[in-house]
Amino acid sequence: MRKVVTIVMAAFRAPLLALTSCLTLTSLLAFMLGSTAAAEDAAAPANADIKIALVMKTLTNPFFVAMEQGARRAEKELGITLQVVTAARETSATQQIAIIDKMVRDHTVKAIVIAPADSIEIIPSLKKAEDAGIRIVNIDNEIDRGFAAKAGLSELPFISIDNRKSAYLSAAFIAHDAGQPAEAAILEGIREARNANERKDGAVQAFAENHNITLVASDTAHWQIDEAHDLAKKIFEQHPRISLLFCANDMMALGAIQYLQEVNRRDVRIAAFDGIVEARAAIKDGWLMATIDQQPEQQGYLGVVYAYRSLKGEKLPAVTMLDGILVTK
Repeated sequence: MRKVVTIVMAAFRAPLLALTSCLTLTSLLAFMLGSTAAAEDAAAPANADIKIALVMKTLTNPFFVAMEQGARRAEKELGITLQVVTAARETSATQQIAIIDKMVRDHTVKAIVIAPADSIEIIPSLKKAEDAGIRIVNIDNEIDRGFAAKAGLSELPFISIDNRKSAYLSAAFIAHDAGQPAEAAILEGIREARNANERKDGAVQAFAENHNITLVASDTAHWQIDEAHDLAKKIFEQHPRISLLFCANDMMALGAIQYLQEVNRRDVRIAAFDGIVEARAAIKDGWLMATIDQQPEQQGYLGVVYAYRSLKGEKLPAVTMLDGILVTK
């Protein structure tokens, strides 16, 4: 037996030689197995049993890709398990509802970070989740607090930027130097979404402050690049003298730019919202004048951190507003 122990110990060189005289083969094997288990435990994330879901509108918009990246950073830092689930399009509120209802039925997550496609329709599902003991954090687009209160849903922590103020900054950038009569138009987001309405209001205010500007058209393209292309075509055919255009997100701005490129019009000054890479490239190329960086990566990061803190029993701020950053050439 002593020879067997000596042979095994020799394989482990100097660090274990001092143990040879006191370890039997049985205790040595126990020591080895215990060390392996400890190493495995150390390698496992500390909070891997805490599963948090990030439910977004889509991943077809680079804005939400950045939001997921921020959430993944929080997952790594906290050691939790993150589940990212999205609908097919930004208009797919019913898909988000189905996603949340399934999470409630399956008891798969302890918290949900929601960037809702709609500010009202999602509320009954969020109420079900809350009743099931799931913690909820609202990011990006705020749910309607009035309807939420009527449904009995608790006041949810909300993380975003000031959409009206930021849209005003973006639209004002193209409106302030209109020294002669000019016509303007707005491509709106989903009208059932609070952030879409706030962005429209900010742009309307910016255009109204310059008495040379007349707002001649405002309609929704539902955040979508293809719809924005077609809507821009319709609006510019009806109002060919439009020279100012505010788009409530960058994807719609890119759709409008596609149309203007097709008809070779470079005289239209366009402002947008989101700060995605493609919009920054359009600014560099001179097709887009301004956009707003609303820090989606930080929204995703803080959303997961807040959900984790809520699960730990911490009291969270009711509203956290990040800075909307004006991006120009």
